[in-house]
Formats: sequence, structure tokens, C-alpha cells
Amino acid sequence: MTPSSRQSPRPGPTARWLSGAEVERVLDPDTVIAAVELALRQHAEGAPPQGILGVPVAGGGFHLKTGVIRLGERAYFAAKLNGNFPGNPGRGLPTIQGVILLSEAGTGRVLAMMDSIRITALRTAAATAVAARHLARPDAHAVAIAGCGVQARAQITALSRVRRLERVAAFDLDPDRSARFASALSEQLGILVTPVRDLAAALAGSDICITCTPSTTPILTRDMVFPGTFVAGVGADSESKSELAPDLLAAATVVVDVLDQAATIGDLHHAIAAGVLDRSMVHAELGQVVTGARRGRRDDTEITVFDSTGMGIQDAAAAAFAYEKALATDRGISLEL
Repeated sequence: MTPSSRQSPRPGPTARWLSGAEVERVLDPDTVIAAVELALRQHAEGAPPQGILGVPVAGGGFHLKTGVIRLGERAYFAAKLNGNFPGNPGRGLPTIQGVILLSEAGTGRVLAMMDSIRITALRTAAATAVAARHLARPDAHAVAIAGCGVQARAQITALSRVRRLERVAAFDLDPDRSARFASALSEQLGILVTPVRDLAAALAGSDICITCTPSTTPILTRDMVFPGTFVAGVGADSESKSELAPDLLAAATVVVDVLDQAATIGDLHHAIAAGVLDRSMVHAELGQVVTGARRGRRDDTEITVFDSTGMGIQDAAAAAFAYEKALATDRGISLEL
């Protein structure tokens, strides 16, 4: 073969890379809420099983979550690998770092890779918003939030899309962080956000409480929660973490994202270990409430708890929505694999 007749190598398959900034440009809270609600419906209706793997290491750990979502005629598979290191802010690094791989479920073709920090924050907050839509009182307008990191901002932003919020009490072990959070969120949402140093006092005037901390001991007990409150426990996503005391879960109507998962790594698993609950006493998975298979809130005095451990199918839905929007708007970088 002469040089002039030598064929150039065929280009390899391409995938799209979306940075955290690009993810934020293509995903707004309403879009992610819709994506998560679709994921919950498909989970309740028998979507392919999700996978989860946790690997603890010194100072933190890694977890892998997988899921399959169908958008129209196309099915997507996503695998998210996150590292979670609570000491990272002191090193100038995010607590959570990772990447999502999105593939075509029918062929295995890699379609996209994207930063997982924003996906994780947005879909976790969207799940709380969906739960609040069904489990918080319709007139709920005051929120107490524990933990004022990246997740907290996403939580309140998403919650504001399903309830008309008037005030937020922000608690953090670091008073400077809660003060910065209150100032930034007040400006962003145009509502009263006040930093507080006593979580119990903040709950006295709140209809909703969200916990999104790395705590390994309960920070919320039954005596702190008033009748009619909706509580979302977001931080317990591994066996060592715990935010909601067993006595609170025992006194509440408990809804989980995934029963098997919550019974293993969520606040629910601590309540089961304490002997105050068993799996049969859990009211529902959130997808069952969304589809109408199980009821939502019963009345204005009921305490409702959403034990959120994070779902691979939620990651898959948010990533698929981001990918399709990126294609439609030509966002991201095309990479040859």
C-alpha cells in the first residue's frame, strides 16, 4: 500500500463531557424535580434493580450507585462514583467529588461523563421537594434546616418550588457558615433566612425541618418536633451516619426512598437496630406515594418523615435530562474515547 492510498484511522466513538458549570446551565430546579418524580414513578412501577456499593477509607469513603431510566423510547444507564470526605473543606476541597458515566442501556455505548457534585445536590434536593409536595402540610411556609453546606442551598431552592416559603431558620455547628448561608440565600430567593444557634428553638416555629449534615449521632429527637411537621433526613447515606433519633421515627409516619437501602444505611436502620421499628411499620416508599398506591399526609397533626438515602435511578434521570438538554443546546465538550 502506497502512502497516498493508506487510509486514515477511523475516529473512535465520542462522548460528551459536562462540567459542573455546564450541568448547572442545563438543569434548573423544576427540570430536576420532574426528572426525580419520573424516576420515582418508574421505580414504583418496576424499573430494573439499582445497584449500590460503599467502600470506607480513612477519613471518608467512596460509593457507587447505578440505575436505569427510560425517557420516551430510549433507555439510559448511569453509574455514579462519589468520594465523600467530611474533612475536605479544611483542605480547600469539596466534601463530595465524583463523576457520572451515562450509557445507552440498549447497546452499552458511552454517551456522556459529567461532574457529579451538582447532579447529587440537585437530585437530592428534588427528592425532598417531591416528598414535601405529598407529605408536608399544604400551608407549610417556615423551614428549619440543619447543615448549611452546598446541599442546604439546593434543598431550600427546590423546596421553594413546591411550597410558598416565607422564612428559613439556618443552623450549623459553624456559626460563620450559617451566617454566610443566610445572607446568600436571602438575596437569592428574596425570603427571610435567619442564622440560629439553637436547632430546637428553630423548630418551634417551623412546619418543615431538613437535616443535611454528616452527623454520626442523632441531632433531631421526638421532643424537638411539633405535631404536623414534615421532616426530611438527607444526610444519613451510610451505616455510620445518623441524624434522626429512633424515637422520632417511631412516632412518625415514615416514608423512604428505597426500603432495602434505608433499612441498611439510612436513619431507618438505626431505628430497626434500636428495636423501635421494623420494616413492616414503614408506611411507603416515596414512589408508591407519587403513583397513588399509598396515601400521602393524613391530616394537619401527623408527623411525617422522609428518610432519603439517594437513588441510582434518580442520578440516571437527572443525568439523562442533562445530556439531552446539552445535545439540544450544544453544551459541553465532545471527547473521542
